[in-house]
This record gives sequence, C-alpha cells and structure tokens, in this order.
Amino acid sequence: MRLWVNGHIVEDPYAPALAPLDHGVTVGDGVFETVKVVDGRPFAITRHLERLLRSARGLGLPEPDLDDVRRGVTAVLGAWDQPTGRLRITVTGGPAPLGSERGDKGLTVVVALAELAGRLESTAVTTVPWPRNERGALAGLKTTSYAENVLALAYAQERGSTEALFANTVGNLCEGTGSNVFVVLGGDLYTPPLSAGCLAGVTRALVLEWCGGQEKDLPMSVLDEAEEVFLTSTTRDVQAVHTADGRAWRTPGPVTARTMAAFARSAAELIDP
Repeated sequence: MRLWVNGHIVEDPYAPALAPLDHGVTVGDGVFETVKVVDGRPFAITRHLERLLRSARGLGLPEPDLDDVRRGVTAVLGAWDQPTGRLRITVTGGPAPLGSERGDKGLTVVVALAELAGRLESTAVTTVPWPRNERGALAGLKTTSYAENVLALAYAQERGSTEALFANTVGNLCEGTGSNVFVVLGGDLYTPPLSAGCLAGVTRALVLEWCGGQEKDLPMSVLDEAEEVFLTSTTRDVQAVHTADGRAWRTPGPVTARTMAAFARSAAELIDP
C-alpha cells in the first residue's frame, strides 16, 4: 500500500497520521472517491474529481484543492509497479471539537493506493430490509458516513452474496452498497434514475453513454421480471448477477455480454473519458 496525507508520503500505512479528533473519524464528516488504476494510470480521474467536488459541496465542506489532490495521486503512483490498483481519495472536515460542529483547521486530504482484488464474472446479490432514503440530506453524495453500507454488506455476505441491494422509501429499486444496478426487460436496458436516491456512479454514466440504456423508476418486483441483471462500479466494471434472493439467471445474458464487451473496449481506448 502507498499512502499520502496532507502533502506527505506516509511510509507505514498503519502508523498514526490523522488527528484523533479529525471530523472524518469522530462523526464521518467527509467525502471520498475510489478510482481504478490500470498500468499506472488512474481511470476516469477527471470524472471522479468532479464528483468529489459535488459531494463536498453537497456536504457543505470547503472545496478541496484538486491540484493538491492530483499531486497526492501522482505521489502514490510514483513507485507503483502493479498492473492494476485501487486508489482512494478521502477528504474530511479536518480536526474539530468533540461533537458535530466543524473546526477551523482546514481539510484533511488522504490518498491511498492498494492492490485491486480480482473479481468474478458474475455474482450473487441480496436485498436488505432497510430502505435507502432518497430524500435524505446525504442522498446521492459519496460520503464517509458508510456504516449503513457496512451493515448491509455484512447482511448480504452472511447470505452468500457479495453485494446488497437497497429499495428506496417508496419501494423502488435504488442501488447497492457500492454499485449501481441495471436490469434487462424486453431486451432493453434500464437503471434507476438519480432521483431514486442512487449515487451518480462513474461506471453507470459511462455504460449509459457507451452502451445505451434508459433511466426509469423500477419497483423492486422488477427483479421477478428481469431477463438479466448486472452491477456497475469502479472495481466491478460490469458484473453479471446470477442470483438475487433465490431468483436465478444464466450469465452473462446477451445484453450483459454485449455491455461488458463494449465497456471493456471503450475503457481500453480512453483512460480519462
């Protein structure tokens, strides 16, 4: 692992590097991005940094200096010799009083780089019993307040899945803990709109641009009707779903296979689309 914190490389990733009262630690007051690294280069870094800014604005944080963030990215990539990697950029509210109020000592910026674990071509998902609040203050923001996702993912893993699916408060399909979801109906591709409460995933947007598809509010019963289901995320790219809550599909289906191929082809041509 390689780690950069507020302008300095940290040699030991498990050594103390943050203030004990950093607001990101005490109350989860921060935003982050996960970026795939391919052959030493970050994929779609511009889109990820734009979303980092949107999340910071949405959380009411000062905008991070993106030139500074890019310097951190360059620093951790400097000695990286693996074919792929998982880059995480985290920005917190910085040191603050012991409570919800923010401090005035500036942001904390952390850039970390680790190996990217391999993934299977298809996976299982489990629907969790807790809804995503599409009207909440954090809806659509990629924040470090991730305990809800940790709990949901543990629930899914206990049931043999690698991802959990959320409905929103009106019972429509929303998203996974760290992924967007697509379904195929009548041979056509659909995904929930951002108004459903899901994150504006970078891979989701690229699939819509490169492979087509429509945004549509979808009831959770769509999983009973879907001909194919797949997930998208930075670390999964396009990953077929072979089972969800006891439903099963042959994977990859034809639409999923075409989407996988089209995404892989375009991503190989454009490192920063």
